Amino acid sequence: MERVRRSAQANDPELAAKAARLLQEGRVVALPTETVYGLAVRADSPLAVERLVEAKGRPARMPLTWHASSAEALDRYELVSPMARRLAARYWPGPLTMLLPGVPAGLERVASEGMTGLRVPAHPLTQEILAAAQTPIVMTSANRNGDKPAADPDEVERLLGAHIDLLIDTGPARLGEASSVLLLAPPRMELQREGLHTLDVLRRSAGLRIAFVCTGNTCRSPMAMALARGMLAQRLQVSAPEIARFGFEVRSFGVAAAVGSPASQHAREVMRDDGLDLEQHISTAAQAQDFSHYDEVYALTRSHLMSLRAMVPPKQSERFELLDPHGRDVPDPFGGNKAEYRRTADALRVMIEARAQHWA
Repeated sequence: MERVRRSAQANDPELAAKAARLLQEGRVVALPTETVYGLAVRADSPLAVERLVEAKGRPARMPLTWHASSAEALDRYELVSPMARRLAARYWPGPLTMLLPGVPAGLERVASEGMTGLRVPAHPLTQEILAAAQTPIVMTSANRNGDKPAADPDEVERLLGAHIDLLIDTGPARLGEASSVLLLAPPRMELQREGLHTLDVLRRSAGLRIAFVCTGNTCRSPMAMALARGMLAQRLQVSAPEIARFGFEVRSFGVAAAVGSPASQHAREVMRDDGLDLEQHISTAAQAQDFSHYDEVYALTRSHLMSLRAMVPPKQSERFELLDPHGRDVPDPFGGNKAEYRRTADALRVMIEARAQHWA
């Protein structure tokens, strides 16, 4: 085994090229991360994966985690949810592994049940090596199966030196504990291994807090709220109350609402016809302090948008926009018959479908 010492923050193109070349040849390279040390091999080499499994003493079909130099690796999955992209933007590079549906090319041997784990480590030299390898690299913690992961290079050499071709030593790992592992595959969102991030914190980052605003909060915005909850439930493959498990919250307000009024009869009936429930809805007046809580605030007409923007400082109003991506007002069915409410609900559905693809 060769051992090379470097500073944790140093760029070293020559060493990165050497490590990448060994990985391309199917060798086992021990790399530092901000959490613990890992054993790395190329994912598409059966012999390299076998050597890694043997070094760990782990079952042959246990999945391995793909480690990439940047979140652009997500683009190699066939389909990636907006939730996964929000988590990546918030926590990568860093100690979060996401187990996602799909098996990118070259990772078939290390995936499990149609899902592949991905992480972008926050270690500059290791990122440089992963980028230089130009082939998918998998890593697993540097320890025998079932033992505590090694955070110190001396321990890595003592335990696994006989199985390693190159150990890159940048001193003890900064965090000293393994990454959180989050399974994100609706209808499931589960923390499979605890780490620095709790499930509640990850939920909040994955989901969105969404608000719809009309005039009286008795017809248009309550219907938009009910439709959005239903559409999110469908996309997440859960019931409407369960969207909170993915960090979603959907509310509605009125810029001129009389507090405490129920949804209008026709609004309740039209939503009931669609299998949605507005029976418990109570109107709520829009207040400036409410909107700091929401990630997305949709006004149903241009006049509602102007009223909202007048309530808050300019910077905060950047999150306010018309619900219709094409800039049209949602027709007001107030005082009309049930057919008019149905036309408004159908218009809302089209607008919300366009928005929902960016939610979940």
